[in-house]
Amino acid sequence: MAPSTDTSGMEFEVFLSFRGPDTRVDFTSFLYHDMVEKGIRVFKDDKELNVGEKIEKIFKALNDSQIYIPILSKDFASSAWCLREVVRMVDCAKNSNGKKEIFPIFLDVKPEDVKSSTGLYSNALSLLKEEKAKYGDEEETLKYDPDEVKSWRDALREVASITGWKREGKEKKEMYEQSLWRSLIT
Repeated sequence: MAPSTDTSGMEFEVFLSFRGPDTRVDFTSFLYHDMVEKGIRVFKDDKELNVGEKIEKIFKALNDSQIYIPILSKDFASSAWCLREVVRMVDCAKNSNGKKEIFPIFLDVKPEDVKSSTGLYSNALSLLKEEKAKYGDEEETLKYDPDEVKSWRDALREVASITGWKREGKEKKEMYEQSLWRSLIT
């Protein structure tokens, strides 16, 4: 089911979620610019967040978006913020009565990786689960609540179960020329 084309009341039509070091300067940038040229209102963090603004603006943008495109790359699951975005996407889509949808792009990863069926995402989540933090003179504690880590794993599994686009290596560079790319931006 396609989301409703009525985007009134929503600040963004599309929210791009991505791991900056993996895709910001190439794949994500091309996708963003092409969508903007087509007149699509797109949230991309470095274009919408100004220095000094609260990062919570990301959650408002997620709430105010119709289509979510998580660009799931090799290091995506090593970012707690990316994972929090995916959890919010899944929650928003589930509670939207079909007005919001998630269209994942698997970039140099497979859905099985994202489902934590292989070591790639599973290892990243395990590292986050064990990460510790120390605040002031307090005793070192886990940085992320185990329930939050579980919600990340569950949301990734949900997104990985959605039919998306798979691109690897050279294919991702050729995506622009393919009708698949055009289908993302039309």
